[in-house]
Amino acid sequence: MQAIDILKQLKEKGVRFTPQRQAILEYLLGTDTHPTAEDIYNHVKAKFPGVSLGTIYNTLNMLKEHGHILELSYGDMSSRFDGNPENHYHVVCTDCGKVVDYHRPLLTMEDEVSEKTGFKVMGHRIEFYGVCPECQEALLH
Repeated sequence: MQAIDILKQLKEKGVRFTPQRQAILEYLLGTDTHPTAEDIYNHVKAKFPGVSLGTIYNTLNMLKEHGHILELSYGDMSSRFDGNPENHYHVVCTDCGKVVDYHRPLLTMEDEVSEKTGFKVMGHRIEFYGVCPECQEALLH
């Protein structure tokens, strides 16, 4: 979805959109690096020096609550944010923490899980863990 479409949807819901919020959204939609809140803050701060980390977190929470981004939590590591809210898989480097999208048809186990457990399954999340090519290369040197 384009930033302009998301902005229109949010305005219709009464969400006030500042230039800083728009910059946060556009950055997330334009990257596939799954940045942390601090990464986003550093990027947006270059354009809006007065932006606060609180503004970043508030905007990320609002975008997540409205279903426009995903928050990827990894235990003690900082959360990362994904501008693609469609369900898809991720591969995580256990050395540097890099997160990469892995696109393939989604597993169709949700009905089976629901049947066997009685849960109303709302979705699922699967991640793969390993060492990225850059970290593998660094280990060789």
